[in-house]
Amino acid sequence: MSMAAPADGGALASSPTSQVEVTEIRPTRGLLDLDLGAVWRYRELLLVLMLRDIQILYKQAILGVGWAILQPVFAVTIFTIVFGYFARMPSEGVPYPLFAFAGVLPWTYFAEAVRRSGTGLVNDAELVRKVYFPRLIMPLANVISPLLDFCIAFAILLAMMAFYGIMPSAKMLLVPPLMVVAALLALSIGLWLGPINVRFRDIKHTLPFMIQIWMYASPIVYPLSMVPENWRWAYSLNPMVGVIEGFRWAVFDKGEPNFVALGISGVMIVLLLAGGLIFFRRQERTFADVI
Repeated sequence: MSMAAPADGGALASSPTSQVEVTEIRPTRGLLDLDLGAVWRYRELLLVLMLRDIQILYKQAILGVGWAILQPVFAVTIFTIVFGYFARMPSEGVPYPLFAFAGVLPWTYFAEAVRRSGTGLVNDAELVRKVYFPRLIMPLANVISPLLDFCIAFAILLAMMAFYGIMPSAKMLLVPPLMVVAALLALSIGLWLGPINVRFRDIKHTLPFMIQIWMYASPIVYPLSMVPENWRWAYSLNPMVGVIEGFRWAVFDKGEPNFVALGISGVMIVLLLAGGLIFFRRQERTFADVI
């Protein structure tokens, strides 16, 4: 649009227009009003929270990222001595240290992601009370940030495979999708535990015990083949069974993947995630008051 110059030849004064972004905060409308688009709009905050979690974890730590290596290495050493040497657990043709490491890696990530997402709301209570943002960002950041530890420890697994003369195959490319499945499962659990922990602080104390029991109910120190065939379908109701077995198959290229376990894991995760999103969204409106 053209504007005429002033008759006296003076400069034309123009007032700059300012754009104000308005955020509408409203209650949920219906059971399926999840407002997932808000998470994308606040994606920069998600990145900030992820980086903050990583910095807090390693700040003023003597070993720094070395803790991401020591934790699985110590666990594998103990499992190798107790279950590999004394108990003589089968390892499906793979050296037992490698077999145990391939089970410990996805489990360690999953357990840490569940722990952080289940307690993150209470740990960041001041942030929840004072600042508006989609609360779903907090469990998302808690689930994504431990992937750094997984990547560091995964490099150690590759080094161990080279030491034992086991070369990775093209199936290794399936590791990222399997870890996405593990991340979705951890997020699903966190969406249930987080709001419950806001109201009942017992979750913080019972969660480590629950995770420890779940670990021994997963095929970490023993293969799925040790479970009687008639009971494998029930055992596979544990969603981490399909993830761990699939991870070992992708890394070592031994045998065939257990599609029944993977299928059951997929169905369980979809149900838990859908229910968790609805539950989290319904409870979100009271977080600031209760926390």
